[in-house]
Amino acid sequence: MVTVNALTELPPRPDTAGELVDIPHGWEVRDVEQFLYKEARLADENDYDGWEALWTDDAIYWVPVDGEGDHPRTTVSIIFDNRSRISTRMKQVKTGKRYAQAPPSNLRRIIGNVELLGGRANAAGEIDLEIGANFMVLESRDRGNTLWGGRTTYRLRRIDGQIRLAYKKVVLVDNEQAVPTLGFLI
Repeated sequence: MVTVNALTELPPRPDTAGELVDIPHGWEVRDVEQFLYKEARLADENDYDGWEALWTDDAIYWVPVDGEGDHPRTTVSIIFDNRSRISTRMKQVKTGKRYAQAPPSNLRRIIGNVELLGGRANAAGEIDLEIGANFMVLESRDRGNTLWGGRTTYRLRRIDGQIRLAYKKVVLVDNEQAVPTLGFLI
């Protein structure tokens, strides 16, 4: 039986759920950086199948508005996707009928200041690695070039020996302002 509180209480914010603990054993900075560079390259090159394959089944992809964002279940976000929504978004993009990306933007991103922040417990009771990194993305379109910048928080998990992305929160530097079309993978 479901209680009223279970229906009215929000789950914790995905960026503050649980305390950070020590960095889990076995993570090397170079391996983490290589994974982040790969994720960026797949997004830049519109390799939607490859990019989608990086995500875990319980993934969250969040791009808040207004600074760090409020609770994504009570306020508007630019993106707040679970794994199912990520898959739907990729299917829509691959149809070629997403006019915000027809033709697709030419993109190149730079990732830097990669920090291993600690570990955070996941729903399975294991510890994911939490990372912070800065980024700059150059988007080139017929209308001109746009420079996007911000900070990303990632949570990585090893599944069958492979690094997978369980969480990605992208805080754009100027997300308090009106955001022009953001039709690509940020």
